[in-house]
Amino acid sequence: MTGQSLWDLSEANVEDGEIRINVGGFKKRLRSHTLLRFPETRLGRLLLCHSREAILELCDDYDDVQREFYFDRNPELFPYVLHFYHTGKLHVMAELCVFSFSQEIEYWGINEFFIDSCCSYSYHGRKVEPEQEKWDEQSDQESTTSSFDEILAFYNDASKFDGQPLGNFRRQLWLALDNPGYSVLSRVFSVLSILVVLGSIITMCLNSLPDFQIPDSQGNPGEDPRFEIVEHFGIAWFTFELMARFAVAPDFLKFFKNALNLIDLMSIVPFYITLVVNLVVESTPTLANLGRVAQVLRLMRIFRILKLARHSTGLRSLGATLKYSYKEVGLLLLYLSVGISIFSVVAYTIEKEENEGLATIPACWWWATVSMTTVGYGDVVPGTTAGKLTASACILAGILVVVLPITLIFNKFSHFYRRQKQLESAMRSCDFGDGMKEVPSVNLRDYYAHKVKSLMASLTNMSRSSPSELSLNDSLH
Repeated sequence: MTGQSLWDLSEANVEDGEIRINVGGFKKRLRSHTLLRFPETRLGRLLLCHSREAILELCDDYDDVQREFYFDRNPELFPYVLHFYHTGKLHVMAELCVFSFSQEIEYWGINEFFIDSCCSYSYHGRKVEPEQEKWDEQSDQESTTSSFDEILAFYNDASKFDGQPLGNFRRQLWLALDNPGYSVLSRVFSVLSILVVLGSIITMCLNSLPDFQIPDSQGNPGEDPRFEIVEHFGIAWFTFELMARFAVAPDFLKFFKNALNLIDLMSIVPFYITLVVNLVVESTPTLANLGRVAQVLRLMRIFRILKLARHSTGLRSLGATLKYSYKEVGLLLLYLSVGISIFSVVAYTIEKEENEGLATIPACWWWATVSMTTVGYGDVVPGTTAGKLTASACILAGILVVVLPITLIFNKFSHFYRRQKQLESAMRSCDFGDGMKEVPSVNLRDYYAHKVKSLMASLTNMSRSSPSELSLNDSLH
């Protein structure tokens, strides 16, 4: 008797092979063999119950008199469930909310795999789109919050000039030097700075060509005097630019905490160190080896190209993306390291006796690195059939490994680029002609709502401690 269900024991649950269903007022008689085609669903399991308690675990109420099972669910969605039991397929109308429908079929124990092919693509597409919109909305909120914080910091720095000697004049110079595009003066200064940077880089490149190298008294190649003039003019301009920014800075202590100011400093320091080293070498011939240090420092002039970041929104956004994407970059390096380690050992095992270029594991590391990154120098290639198959797998794995984190990094770049554009637009709308005025228009409601939402999320996470954590806290107290 214990192995039988209520279907076999009593007519209280069934009558003439049918059961009565009441879903939010929508009443229907269903045959048992129709429901038993899907025994894993809620109604299918209802036929196998052995007690009233088991029945009430699956439905909200059971009427012994009417012999009816009651479910407190949406009656407008239940016809879709009935259609599934009769046909074995789910269909989703365009006017339905996909999330309500998903929750409803989950309650009835029906898997989304039963959605027919005619509706599947549209259904899953509609479920994915709100997630993308949610990400965009979250990015916009974060962008608004971060931009507003930076605008407040900008206005805080601008207010420090009030009450100082020539405060308004120094503030206008500070805005012109630190904010390209703020005024006509700032645009002219920005264009001149870009031209000097490009001229310095072009001069350094041309100076490496033999046609522009003039031998000195000892026969060693030296710099063209014309290029030296350009170099000295560039150093004078960069020095003037840095000193001018430092002179009008609102806070001298925070000046060199700015990455762009550090780049300006590093662009001129190698020249002055080289100048000092050359003077020391000329006065003390025994320190001739220091001349090699000067040669190394001269190569650091190429880093002047980073000065363009002050005038390029894209470069600043790229720097912020790399700064805040260390997890994604670390993930990319981890994937590459694992793939390189595996394929290098496989290539070494296959090619060590046939190919001298792959006779050691470190040499195979180099081969696997250029293969997984799809560079493919071609200096070392496998010769056996098994080695070529390994190389093919290595290249395909490299493409997949590189592509996976790129989407995350690109989303962050879009976020920082949008935020930087908002910040620049707000700064250019500022007017300090007669001293401090009002902060430019920012949606304070969104800013405050985002801050409160972040606080509530933090409190919610703190309250969601696992049972093991709670027991540990109890034991500690």
